[in-house]
Order: sequence, then C-alpha cells, then structure tokens
Amino acid sequence: MRNAVVTPGGDRIRWVELPGQEPPRVYVHGLGATSPAYFAEIAVHPLLAGRRSLLIDLLGHGLSDRPTGFDYTLDSHADALADALTSAGVTGAELIAHSMGGSVAIVLAARHPHLVSRLVLVDANLDPLPRRPGSGGSSGIAAYSEQAFLEGGWEEVRDRVGPHWWATMRLAGREALHRSAVHLIRGSVPTMRELLLDLRIPRTYLLPEADGPLPGADALTAAGVAVVAIPDCGHNIMLDNPEAFAQATAAACADREARPDRHAE
Repeated sequence: MRNAVVTPGGDRIRWVELPGQEPPRVYVHGLGATSPAYFAEIAVHPLLAGRRSLLIDLLGHGLSDRPTGFDYTLDSHADALADALTSAGVTGAELIAHSMGGSVAIVLAARHPHLVSRLVLVDANLDPLPRRPGSGGSSGIAAYSEQAFLEGGWEEVRDRVGPHWWATMRLAGREALHRSAVHLIRGSVPTMRELLLDLRIPRTYLLPEADGPLPGADALTAAGVAVVAIPDCGHNIMLDNPEAFAQATAAACADREARPDRHAE
C-alpha cells in the first residue's frame, strides 16, 4: 500500500499498486466503494495484466483518510487525486473509472490534462440528477440534510443498499459519503457530459446492455466517444461480468499507436 498527502492538513490518499510497464493504469471506484475490492480481478486479468496499475481510493473512501473539513466536490476530489498521482510520478495514465469515479476522472482530465491519456468510463454519471428520497444511491443519500444523515439517515441507507454495497460503503466517512453524493448529483460546471465531449483524448463509455440506449449516445459518438454495451450485468459491470468487462477494457486501451494522445493538437 502506498500513500500521498493531498490536503494542507496532511490527509492522505492511499492505493494498492501493482508493478508493470508504463504508461500506468489508474482504477477509480464509485461512491461508497473502494478500488482494490472492485478492480483487483480486472487489473490482473490476462488481457490487462503487466501494466503498472494503481487501485486508488478517493479521499474519504476505503483505505484513504476521511477528513471532515474537506468539501468533497467533484473538483476537489479531482484535485486531490491529481496530487496523489503527481506524488506517484504518474503522467499520461489510462483511467478506468466507475460511476462517481468516472465523473471525477472526467473532471481530472479537464483540469489536469497531462495526467490522463485515455478514459474508460464505467456506467459513469454524466449529468446532474434529482434527489430521490428512499433510494439507496447518490440521489437517496443527497435527499438527507447532512445533519439528518449523520444523526441516523445513514442507517436507513445501510438497510436499503444491502450487505454487498455496505461492505465498502461503511468504510467511507459519513460526511464524505454525504457530501460526495450531494456534489455528484449537482454535477460539475460545465457538466461532466459537456467536459467529456470536449476532451481530446481516446474515450470509451461502458454501460449495461440491459439499460438500453445511453441518453445522448449519438452526440457522444459524433464527438469520438466509443459507447459499448456489456451483456449480462448491472451497474457493477466489472463484478457482474468480469470477462466481458476485461475484453471491452482491453479493446478500449489497445492500439495506442493508432490513436495517439492528442493533447498536443
């Protein structure tokens, strides 16, 4: 396990690192998750193994510190992640990022373009969302005030999300979980979708086939984003169908020479 200080108060982001060839791959989890639990099987899959891989936990989640004075906006998450990657000597990384992690990865690529050469987004949030009281994800968490969430709302969320998600969600700081959810449903300015459309690097968006067409897919495709539907899975594609996920991710990361980094254009 490795770490880097990412706040003036000394708070640390931590990650599990697998040695291998450059350029590195960085795996980023979603809300209430942790990258080692969600991506370990994928990082060592025969189609993806051999690359230097950082299975990194966003601030407030998993192995990383959980400061209560951090605001947990998408911009702040992205800047803290940038500090950790810079400390690790990472440039031009391929980011494979799930759900909220995909939103953070898009903002990271826009704010710190030298750190990112390619995005593989896994059912990532692209647009602001409404609050939905009674749901288990970000919309349900954000429906509470922070005080109500800390005073017992988190227990209701625990019971709604079930033991699988709670196994990693319980590791997140409660302030971190709530603020991350609030800022995720608010989205970025410009929106994550708008930022994604403007990025000039190879981009792939993976989604569950059962969800049907991705809203706005035509515009994404026209902007050069590959939209790929994965069968036999739900939102956690890498856990539900790891073989198909590894195949799609390997294809998205292939042919670097044929699709060079276009930051310099």
